[in-house]
Amino acid sequence: MQLRAIGIDLGCTNIKGVLIERDGTILKESKADTNEQDSSHWKSAVAAMVNGFMKDSGSTVDAIGLSAPGLADIENKCISIMPGRLPGLENFIWSDHIKQKVFVLNDAHAAIMAEAAFGAAKGLQHAVLLSLGTGVGGGILINGQLYQGVFQMAGHIGHTTVNADTLSQDVTNMPGSIENAIGNLTLPARSYGKYHTTEDLVKDYRKGDAIATWVWLTSLHKLAVSIASIINILSPEAVILSGGIVQANDALLNPLREFLQLYEWRPGGKQTPIKLAHFSDRAGAIGAAGFAFSKINNMS
Repeated sequence: MQLRAIGIDLGCTNIKGVLIERDGTILKESKADTNEQDSSHWKSAVAAMVNGFMKDSGSTVDAIGLSAPGLADIENKCISIMPGRLPGLENFIWSDHIKQKVFVLNDAHAAIMAEAAFGAAKGLQHAVLLSLGTGVGGGILINGQLYQGVFQMAGHIGHTTVNADTLSQDVTNMPGSIENAIGNLTLPARSYGKYHTTEDLVKDYRKGDAIATWVWLTSLHKLAVSIASIINILSPEAVILSGGIVQANDALLNPLREFLQLYEWRPGGKQTPIKLAHFSDRAGAIGAAGFAFSKINNMS
């Protein structure tokens, strides 16, 4: 029988879970409300979800992973830093609560683990993922393993700059970050209040609207510069794009690839593939399971 893992994604709105086999077959899925301010509720909901999966499995579950916002501790036992959200999450040891070993990681890190284990980065040794949504998150795969760095901060690609001369700063004090350049959160400011969702922006871009075209292509121009910089630093086998903004599909990929023709360094004709992620709203749970699989593989 194949190895089985449980993956839980604890978000500020919903808790999502999967029971999954090592080959990527999802045996069971579950979803519950978080009730963010009530820590007793979401702690109990996670435990109930895990227990339900254990019962449904009918056999031993080999690994459990949990993804959540914030920075994980060095041993991936808990989220050690998450100010302002999910009160009660910081330094909460999930293994003690669940009574089984639980591997904990950042939710953006989970997204690349989902792709590495079962999706667009499967079989790759070196890859980078950018999650394009309200903000911009990311994850880095090196030698087939999640690279977390000191204080588990690695992969915060959204907080790298594409304009050091601006007076605006993002939540980490970085001026002119790529998160502020393309994230949904800043779209109203970037469009002078005309657009509040990327979906509406892209609809008008497809119609040839001048303002929409200006706002969208300006953002993609900066994204291309950011991706070219990542390629120069890490030389990955692929750059993977995930998050709500990738629903723009060809309206995203076609201009982005044209800009990359200008900026990507391609010695000997080498070109880094830009791929869309396979997983969307289930990436956190699937990636948590993939991370747990990788940890038990390393132990064996």
